[in-house]
Amino acid sequence: MTTVGATLAALAVMSVGLAPAAIADDVQSQQWYLDAMNAQGLWKVSTGKGISVAVVDTGVNPDTSSLKGQVLPGVDATGTTGDETDDYAGHGTSMAELIAGTGRDGGLKGVAPGAKIIPIRTVLLGIGKKGEEQGDTSAKAIRAAADSDAKIINMSFGTYSEDDGEREAVQYAKSKGKLLIAAVGNAADIAKNYIGYPAKFPGVVGVSAIDKNGEVAKFSQDGAYVDLASPGVDVPTWCDKNLKSYCAHNNGTSQAAAITSGAAALIWSAHPKWTANQVLRVMIDTAGRDWPKNTPSRYLGYGTIRPAQVLLKGKGDPGAADVDPVTNKKTPGLSTDTGASAAASPPTSSQASNPTSGGQTSAAGASSDSSGDTTLWVALGAAVAVVVVAGGAFAVARSRRGV
Repeated sequence: MTTVGATLAALAVMSVGLAPAAIADDVQSQQWYLDAMNAQGLWKVSTGKGISVAVVDTGVNPDTSSLKGQVLPGVDATGTTGDETDDYAGHGTSMAELIAGTGRDGGLKGVAPGAKIIPIRTVLLGIGKKGEEQGDTSAKAIRAAADSDAKIINMSFGTYSEDDGEREAVQYAKSKGKLLIAAVGNAADIAKNYIGYPAKFPGVVGVSAIDKNGEVAKFSQDGAYVDLASPGVDVPTWCDKNLKSYCAHNNGTSQAAAITSGAAALIWSAHPKWTANQVLRVMIDTAGRDWPKNTPSRYLGYGTIRPAQVLLKGKGDPGAADVDPVTNKKTPGLSTDTGASAAASPPTSSQASNPTSGGQTSAAGASSDSSGDTTLWVALGAAVAVVVVAGGAFAVARSRRGV
C-alpha cells in the first residue's frame, strides 16, 4: 500500500490506534475534560435536552448501559448485513456515548446527557469486514442525516478524496439548517498541512485535538480548514466492536469532534430559537485564543471551545441567523426571520466557576504521539493557561472555504 493509501485507511475513522490497557472500573474518572469544562455547572443550565445529534459513523449500539434510552431510530446507508444499531467497529458507539451518554452503571458520561442520538451507519474505507476496503457511502449517509430530525451532524471520519455526491450532500444538509461538525484527521506526521473531507467542505466545522495542557496534539492535522479545537488526548472509548471494556489513553480528532458536537447541543438546547449559524458564531466568538480573531490559527482555528462562556457568562453575539460565520455567506434555505439576533443572556441559575482555555498557534509545543484513539476538546480548566475572551460579534469571511 502506498503512503497515501495507508494514510487514507488510517483516516477512515479519525482514531489513532486503540490503547491496549482496558479500564475495569470507574471510566468516568478518566474523563478529565468534563471537570476541565465544569460540566456539572453547565448541566445546571443545559443538558442538551430537545436536541438530537446524528452520528454518521460505523453504527451505534443502543444497548450499552450509557446509551439505553438515548438512541432514536436511524438509517443504515451501507446496504450490507444488519442495520444502524450494528456497530461493526465500536467507533460509532463510542462517539455517541461521548456526545450523549448518561453514564449509567459507570459508563461514559456524555457532554450533553440530555440529548438524543440518531445513528446513521455508513461504510468507511479500511473499516470493512475482515479489513476489506469498501466503497465510501458517506454522501448517502449525510443526506439521510440531513433528512432526519437531528440538528447537529457529527462526522468523526475523513478521507483525502471526495466521495461522489458528498459535496452536494453537505450543502443539502446545510440548507436544511444542520450544524455539521467533522474531525480534521490524525496523520499530521504523514500528511502535514493537509485536511481531508468532509472537514474540508464549505459549511463543515473542522475540529482539531488538544491535550490537558491546551496544546495541539502532534497527530492532529493542521491547515486552513481547522475551525475549532477540542480535547482529543487521553479520552476513553470502547476498546473494540465487542463493547466489553473501555480503553484509556485513546487519542484522536474523532473524540474532539464528538465533544464539540456535545457542546453545541448544550448551547442549542439553551437557545432553541437560534440557527446553526448562530450556535457556531457564539462558539467561535467565545473560543479561547491568544491570537487575533481575524487570523485563525492553522492548528486550533478560532480557538478552543468554551461553552461555559455562553451558558454561564452569557457571552457571545449570535448575529445573523442566515449567514455562515466562517464563510460570511448566506445559507441557502434560511431566512433572517429564523432564529434570534439578541445577544446571549446569562442564566439565572447559580454560577459555577468558568473554565477558560488557551491555545498555541504553532506546533512547537505540540504534545502526544499518535498512539490511542480519538479525542475532542470542549473547554480547558484552571490547570491550563487562562485566556479570557470578551463577548462580541465575530464573523470573518474566509476565502479558504471556497473549495
